[in-house]
Amino acid sequence: MKLVSDPTIANKIRKMNQRVRWQDPLIVERDIDQTRLVLEDGQTDNSEFSFLVVGDSGSGRHRGHNPQRQVAELMLPHHNESRFMLHTGDVIYLVGSSEYYQQNFIEPYREFILGGEHPKRIAYDQMVFKLPILPVLGNHDYYNLPILLSLASLTTLPIRQLLRSRLDLDVGLHGSGCGDAYAKAFLDYLKAFQLPGELDSHLDRYYTAKTDTGRCLSYQPGQFTRLPNRYYTFRYGGIDFFALDSNTFNDPPPLPKTKEGDADRKLLEKRREEFEQEKLEIIENSSKLRPENPNEADQLDDFHAKLSQIEELIVDIDKQLATNKTTLTDIEQLEWLKQRLIESWNNSEVRGRVIYFHHPPYVTEATKWQQAQTLIVRDRLRGVLDAVAKEIGSLTQERPLIDLVLNGHAHCLEHIQTMDTGHADSHIHWIVCGGSGFSLRRQRIEGADLMEEKKLVARSHFFIGRNGQGFQKRRPYSSLRIDVKGDGQPKFIVRPLVAEWHQRQWHNRELEPLII
Repeated sequence: MKLVSDPTIANKIRKMNQRVRWQDPLIVERDIDQTRLVLEDGQTDNSEFSFLVVGDSGSGRHRGHNPQRQVAELMLPHHNESRFMLHTGDVIYLVGSSEYYQQNFIEPYREFILGGEHPKRIAYDQMVFKLPILPVLGNHDYYNLPILLSLASLTTLPIRQLLRSRLDLDVGLHGSGCGDAYAKAFLDYLKAFQLPGELDSHLDRYYTAKTDTGRCLSYQPGQFTRLPNRYYTFRYGGIDFFALDSNTFNDPPPLPKTKEGDADRKLLEKRREEFEQEKLEIIENSSKLRPENPNEADQLDDFHAKLSQIEELIVDIDKQLATNKTTLTDIEQLEWLKQRLIESWNNSEVRGRVIYFHHPPYVTEATKWQQAQTLIVRDRLRGVLDAVAKEIGSLTQERPLIDLVLNGHAHCLEHIQTMDTGHADSHIHWIVCGGSGFSLRRQRIEGADLMEEKKLVARSHFFIGRNGQGFQKRRPYSSLRIDVKGDGQPKFIVRPLVAEWHQRQWHNRELEPLII
């Protein structure tokens, strides 16, 4: 029984292009750059500023507590001192449905949204942000419901078991529509303009910012807060920020038709069968628990987390087992990133670079560190950075190509630094911020050092995730405040904000800052 369905990369690209009317003649003739925005808050020239980071937040209420709301409240004292919030993806669980934006996004972040004093009156596709919220797509924001589950056939045993369970899976009547709900919530949904003159008028009103790459979208906090595309860039305080859609370059290559490939296939098929059996056991066992009992309520949360975790592992296996499709990589987006990084390094006004996207290339969280998607995203990003390094030569003056990379997907907070990898992703700081509301996960038992063919390529400096057992189990949910300091080469002061659920109580704490 599949709980989620992941659309093909070709469908993701095609449908998202339709929604923003990618390279429409009216857009081309105005020389509009659909991958750029200018944040019009009157402070973009300030070299010192702060911003917030959250990720994998999109869950609703747990049994008697709401981790995402707790994290949002932790950030509220930093609201007025921060210029924007980055979101590393998975805005809505389990399948990115528009049905859950009210409960899983608008209600928790109501103070950040215009009219948030009456959150129930805010439509998910009409949000305007007081503090800019600048997200990227996570895998759950693209997921659909399998046909069988969406029909909820009562004649099917797994469906009967699911309905009998006590698990709150945040699954409604439909999925994301291949990212359509996200697009209507956050993107400038130009597809909606069908009447003569509507698109012309809209472009002339909101695409007025002038940059070295042409006109672009003018992002106006409290007035017009739409994003131009699923991947985009903006400049703030001399720092270039690049937001990527890693869901379209995370397909691993198919298994080779060799003896070794056949052996790997059989192993993966066996693992998949075991995961499916484990899912059914979790659903069956959950029906025996009582949500009104605090200990059993926490156990239901754990079952919920485990079920979602298994489903992601099955999706990863399915990507490797796929034999009837050609592996597609979003070459256009990767080429765009390459060219924009080259331009950034050749621009004397730019003093730093931050990239953020969903799937982490480096992570030690137990379920993600060696996934096929993790490794292929690492490979794809390396290819881009290697090409950039070759092009710009000595311009870096031995600085890393990127000052900071922010990711989600792994449900933890982690700081990793690459060593000499033999590629242009060496000596970069990577922060995984994926523990802002949904289920938390543990660090792998293999430890903090990541190896490639017996070579040390990265080391984890801290990891904050689920830990302990039984009554001593701790669930530290997290977000970040990042302060950018200095007039020249920037210094990033990373301040973790942690809300820990322990023994049915919340314990808030701010950890010692990390200086990059």
